[in-house]
Amino acid sequence: MTQESRTEEPRTQESRSQESLGFIHRFEPGTGAARPLLLLHGTGGNELDLLPLGRIVAPGAALLSPRGPVSENGMPRFFRRLAEGVFDEADLRRRTGDLAAFVAAARGRYGLGAPLALGFSNGANIAASLLMLWPEVLAGAVLIRPMVPLSEPPMADLAGRPVLILSGAMDPIVPAENARRLAAQLTASGAAVAHRILPVGHGLSQGDLSLAADWVRGLALPNAA
Repeated sequence: MTQESRTEEPRTQESRSQESLGFIHRFEPGTGAARPLLLLHGTGGNELDLLPLGRIVAPGAALLSPRGPVSENGMPRFFRRLAEGVFDEADLRRRTGDLAAFVAAARGRYGLGAPLALGFSNGANIAASLLMLWPEVLAGAVLIRPMVPLSEPPMADLAGRPVLILSGAMDPIVPAENARRLAAQLTASGAAVAHRILPVGHGLSQGDLSLAADWVRGLALPNAA
């Protein structure tokens, strides 16, 4: 599965893209008791990109998928960058607050519990920023190819929040040291971090799907006991 994957047809009336709550977004209601997923696409993606991934990783979960509001040469992103790997941190902090407000509004509209973020690349970076700046918003996160979003992150209280980081050993965009530093920052804030390094590059792989699905399934085991 690649970043360019698209969903051609909505599954339900409720799943059509909405332009309210501050973000163009897609919502698909859940069919079970699974924790909802907040899907955050990579650069150039949109609110349709990660829907297939969400359905595989958490079958039956409600899916909330916003489109990044920033345009970089016509490609949607969640925040501005000054160069590849160099973020506009003032914009990132502001956009993270906007995303937190969107999640709160969407929870009220759609009757959702705190979501588990599933983000890829740029989406994983703003999910990491959300954990650091607004730790109460997410129940946890799957971060695929993330990097450190903030040069001076606050010490958030993540209190055992589960986080899975999936890095690529041959990723030309995210240095291995950077991903390890992010894992260390989240761990220092109290998150229960699992960091896996796959023999892949920056793109999504079948290994990411399998690891993410197994990890999310494992989160549900205590509740089923």
